[in-house]
Amino acid sequence: MPGCPSYRVRQTVAVTSGPLAGTTVVELAGIGPGPFAAMLLADLGADVIRVDRPGGGLLGSGPHDVLARGRPSVALDLKHPRAVRTVLDLVDAADVLVEGMRPGTTERLGLGPEECHARNPRLVYGRMTGWGRPARWPPAPGTT
Repeated sequence: MPGCPSYRVRQTVAVTSGPLAGTTVVELAGIGPGPFAAMLLADLGADVIRVDRPGGGLLGSGPHDVLARGRPSVALDLKHPRAVRTVLDLVDAADVLVEGMRPGTTERLGLGPEECHARNPRLVYGRMTGWGRPARWPPAPGTT
């Protein structure tokens, strides 16, 4: 996306068959269970596009990020409105969105369930946390 802040694309070899072939997943990359779940969905044949932070993932990037296996990624700075519009455009054609950010983060970015379902009512919006939303540490980075 020329002109979009902090944009880059990483291509990987994806599985093109399996029980989830034909399913499109948007992953808002983070740490913990979200990237692992998206990797498994890709292994089962889903077409997963990972939205990374600029500069790579938190636990590695490129060939060193083992959880990025089997799916392409795009790096977008979600603090910029054009990047948020790009993700919402991906949501338009997606079946599933997977995110594991801290509580309220996707809502603040304009990518919460309400915004995504307004664009795609059939979207399955999956939230994953390390400790659960009502747990003692959900606001802490790396725990949700």
